[in-house]
Amino acid sequence: MTVGEETAEAQPRAADPSTEVDGAYAKYVLGVLVVVYVFNFIDRQILSILAEDIKADLGITDAQIGFLYGTAFAVFYAVFGIPLGRLADTWHRTRLIAIGLAFWSAMTALSGFAKNFAMLATFRFGVGIGEASASPAANSLLSDYFSPKVRATVLSIYSSGIYIGAGIGLFIGGVVLDGWASLYPDPSTAPLGLKGWQAAFMVVGLPGLLIAYWVSTLKEPQRGQSEGHITPPHPHPFRETVKEFIAVLPPLTLYGLYQANADRDAYALNLTVGAILSLLAVLLTRWVGEPVQWIALAIGIYGAFSWAQSLAMRDAATFRVIFGSKTFLLSVIGFPSIAFVTYGVGFWTIPFLERVHNVSKTEVGTFIGLGAAIGGWLGVTLGGVIADRLQQHTSGARHIMGIVAAGGALPVGVAFVFVDSIVAAYVLSFLFSTLAPMWVGPSYSAVVDLVLPRMRAIAVALIIFMSTFVGLAMGPFTIGKVSDYLTTTGLESGEALRYGLLSAHVMLIAAVAFLLLAWRFLDHDMETKLERARAAGEEV
Repeated sequence: MTVGEETAEAQPRAADPSTEVDGAYAKYVLGVLVVVYVFNFIDRQILSILAEDIKADLGITDAQIGFLYGTAFAVFYAVFGIPLGRLADTWHRTRLIAIGLAFWSAMTALSGFAKNFAMLATFRFGVGIGEASASPAANSLLSDYFSPKVRATVLSIYSSGIYIGAGIGLFIGGVVLDGWASLYPDPSTAPLGLKGWQAAFMVVGLPGLLIAYWVSTLKEPQRGQSEGHITPPHPHPFRETVKEFIAVLPPLTLYGLYQANADRDAYALNLTVGAILSLLAVLLTRWVGEPVQWIALAIGIYGAFSWAQSLAMRDAATFRVIFGSKTFLLSVIGFPSIAFVTYGVGFWTIPFLERVHNVSKTEVGTFIGLGAAIGGWLGVTLGGVIADRLQQHTSGARHIMGIVAAGGALPVGVAFVFVDSIVAAYVLSFLFSTLAPMWVGPSYSAVVDLVLPRMRAIAVALIIFMSTFVGLAMGPFTIGKVSDYLTTTGLESGEALRYGLLSAHVMLIAAVAFLLLAWRFLDHDMETKLERARAAGEEV
């Protein structure tokens, strides 16, 4: 029997026959959740094609637009993802996804009323909080609806929503911007005096409110049914979630340690880490500038550290299963290193092509958007299918797909930033969009395999946290900052962005190294998973 197929032969039926494992209703749920993820990334990615207009209208820099797309969203998405992951592990996941979708859609629509950098950043914070509810709950839900033998495929199909949504968002943004400019060349004559980029936020945000109602009608399966480890409903889901919020949100984190009966040494370690992160934020601000970037990152990392401290005292089994696994820890560094490049390149591709190749919004939105949608869907789906088939022959299939994705995307991404032909750029962008995301579904499946059913959403929340911090918070910002710096040295803005994009690809080499190390420890960590849980007091 291969890794991840412990109980695939004897699938128990759910209490409600319509929610049986691998059944027709399960496939319907998968389809609905793909739509949710499509809207998740439409609302997130549309900022890319709106970037040049927002910069001109609000008078902000490349680094600041990178902050709006990345850090402003990422810190709240990552930090809130942990307690909302706990809520997904203890409450109705379908309700949680529906509420989150309604909230982030409203925040996206309200972004259309932003009049300055601060207002837009605030709404992006809200989008991050809302979207944090979706993926941990969706991955947990799908892991109960489908058996382990098809898990990577199913989670890859779900994850294809990332690229479909990103592509559609770019396409819609380009059409709305050019169409709005044609209809209202003088913005003062437009409804409510809105600019094209403001109208685009409303166009993509408002439909999500209707989709949220649709999601609320989905049925909740028995937790753990796909592997025969039925977990009874938690008696106090919101009480547990409040504990997670207290554990992760500064300065409530200190009270979280008190609730967990922390000793003096734990407080000392927590305050020491907080002081070190504060000092690093000050030093980086002096060296690089952009204080809001480093303050936000320091707060987020401190919150995550405090949460891990508290988890070790409140839920020793979960802590031991997750943090006692070298494979898990290396995986949540290796896979997110790919995300650094995909988020960064994904955001800056359109501004780069606009600056270097002087293409229209509609053209670049169509070719890059549809290329990203088709290529991303193809790549992320193939990654899952290949990983599941390869899993029958080697336990390291999930990590192999990450290595293939990083290694394949590297030469294609480097070629993209140097080609002179716009047609060649479109082709290479499509190839990059196909190769780069092949890791996504296998990465979720890899961390889910390494934990017990009741820990799945937290495990997914952790890899999303790392992908968000390493990828989304740092990728777009770093490329933008390198571009800003090179511009000050005299490089033209398009050339500066070219070398900013090139610099990001170093992270693909780091990804391969971390994933090779993770693969080395995989079999041992899978064999000792239950042993570590029992040693920490888990009844399994």
